[in-house]
Amino acid sequence: MRLQTAMIYVKDLSRMAAFYGEVLGLRPVAGSRSDSWAEFDAGAATLGLHAIPPEIASQFEITNPPQPREEYPVKLIFAVKDLDAEQARLEALGVTMTRRPWGSCDGMDPEGNIFQICLAV
Repeated sequence: MRLQTAMIYVKDLSRMAAFYGEVLGLRPVAGSRSDSWAEFDAGAATLGLHAIPPEIASQFEITNPPQPREEYPVKLIFAVKDLDAEQARLEALGVTMTRRPWGSCDGMDPEGNIFQICLAV
């Protein structure tokens, strides 16, 4: 068994696709984009963004800046070759990054989902 796709539900698909594609630098999977789905090449697996149906999405608000969703049981972890350089690049793009004592960094996407960057081994 292997992980094929990690998926997160999103309220604003366009904004989140721009974040994961343009800010984090993941490549969109050709032909995968629709009104409710966007998929990105994340190395050994893909990352899928699935739009929350409008009737459900209208029931909650994403603040600006977003509130961290730290209580959710999933965190996407991305391996990078140079942790310091990637942290600096993301911070220069306006992403708040928090260095953890064990050497990785946590960040937050525009809807409050926590992600982590760590050194590739």
